[in-house]
Amino acid sequence: MPEEKTGSKATKKSKTNEDVIFVGNKPSMSYVLAVVTQFQSGGSDEVVIKARGRAISRAVDTAEIVRNRFIKDVKIKDIVIGTESITNEEGRSTNVSSIEIFLSTKKKSK
Repeated sequence: MPEEKTGSKATKKSKTNEDVIFVGNKPSMSYVLAVVTQFQSGGSDEVVIKARGRAISRAVDTAEIVRNRFIKDVKIKDIVIGTESITNEEGRSTNVSSIEIFLSTKKKSK
């Protein structure tokens, strides 16, 4: 399944796989748990929530739930939107919208 990312920001800001949460068809709270776990036990100060197509609204819900209910000091650092060209099984190419939401929190100094 070849993919092509458009937008210069999307390629520059990619993080390691541990800091990226890919949103799909599960309920939003599953992804909220993953984000909160990454911030607390993962030791990272930035998490990226990525989604495509119909999952974009679930990704936005996830970011807002984390920000408003669970970790109050999380800020939205950046939002990158774009279009990806996907080739399906029949060989046809279709465009799918994508979003990357960069959440960050300040580390407390010791």
